[in-house]
Amino acid sequence: MKTLKNNLAKLLVFFPLVFSAQQAPTLQELIDSALKNDGTLTQQTLENKYTQLDDQKLKDVFLPKVEVTGKAGYLYTSARLNSPEINLPALPPIFPGAVIPEGQLSNNLNISGISTMAKAEASVLLYSGGKVKYLKAANKEKNISENLLMQKSRDEIITEISKAYDQMALVQESKKVLDEAKKRLDINKKTADKALGYGLITPYDHKKIELAQATLDSKLVEYEGKKELLITQIEILTGIERERIALIQPQLETISYEVLDQNIENRVEIQALDHGIKATDYKIKAEERWWVPKVQAQTSVSYIGLFNGNISTSKELLPNSGKKLDFNPSNLNVLPLVQAGVGFKWDVFDGNEGKHLVEKAKIEKEILENKKRDASKKLNLNLANNQTNYTIANSQIKLKEKSREIAKQGLEQVEKEFRYGTKTSAALIEAENDLQNAELEYQNAIFNQRRSAIELMKSTQNLQLEKL
Repeated sequence: MKTLKNNLAKLLVFFPLVFSAQQAPTLQELIDSALKNDGTLTQQTLENKYTQLDDQKLKDVFLPKVEVTGKAGYLYTSARLNSPEINLPALPPIFPGAVIPEGQLSNNLNISGISTMAKAEASVLLYSGGKVKYLKAANKEKNISENLLMQKSRDEIITEISKAYDQMALVQESKKVLDEAKKRLDINKKTADKALGYGLITPYDHKKIELAQATLDSKLVEYEGKKELLITQIEILTGIERERIALIQPQLETISYEVLDQNIENRVEIQALDHGIKATDYKIKAEERWWVPKVQAQTSVSYIGLFNGNISTSKELLPNSGKKLDFNPSNLNVLPLVQAGVGFKWDVFDGNEGKHLVEKAKIEKEILENKKRDASKKLNLNLANNQTNYTIANSQIKLKEKSREIAKQGLEQVEKEFRYGTKTSAALIEAENDLQNAELEYQNAIFNQRRSAIELMKSTQNLQLEKL
């Protein structure tokens, strides 16, 4: 009994998991998965991390820097000491005075041994000349601009996924149209079989019905190919399993949208360029500060040591003394050697490097301003074009709906006359094809209307997912 309860508990956990795994993904899930799976958006996000890193570096520029260095090695040095002419004053009656000729006391001083040195140094930037402040502001604007461009990429991904989703609905609607046509042809085939038996139609007319059925079967095969291709496309874009994608049963419905504000200033392209222009303004100000002095505080503690040293001279210290210097100290140490203070750097003239950087930043600003002017013209034209396309797409739906009703009525009339033998199979097939085409054109009109509505929403940066 206990084992049975455990097995039932496991089944209760397992079945919901299986059920949820077999649910068709919603359009929102497809979009979310595509946003995570898109390579271009991922690349933009990674590149934006460079900007964030630059911002962090600018924040850290005023943090103290501490360095500890040290070295040890064999030291040997030799210094030549040249003595001038020396006049010794007389001290009568003890010392009559003397003159030591130039070079008489010249000597070589040699120092050797194991030298060591260690140094700890700390420094902190007190004033950057105002350049860091403007660079931080420029970096902030650049970060905003990059995030806006990522929003444009997201809109493009949403457009691509919604198009594939609608195409899935379109091929499924096409399948319904073909299935209905197959049912009608099967019924009419039975009528044709009886008519052939009674001699009311010729074998040629009967073959035309069979040809229409074969054509319809080939269209159904074509439908399956289109569906599999769409499933593959959505799978690549989203990374969702094919089995779940195949369960999608979307409905094609028109999108109602009205442009309330004919203004393209909300477009992310324009906003990104605006922030890019602001960034160049700050960059110009930063580069113009090249001549302002930079101030830094610095302090250090050093240690110098000489071990197993030897200090000697090459000749005797005093003439005729017979004594050379030969001193062997066990070790010599200088500790601590402390330095502290404030220093500054002032680029009075930098070879026009600062001037060239300012001019380069100004050119960058002109380029962005020109891009904005060009983008504004194109986006205004795009808005007008999409508004026209949306109006035409709506009118096309009404036209195609009317054509569908006429084709449906026409087929019903021809079917009646075919049963009574007053219409040939050719007329029946023609009427059947007209209805099929009218049905498919109507579904295509809805598909095109949805595309034009989405593009119109994007024209004013107002892509509303709930309307899709």
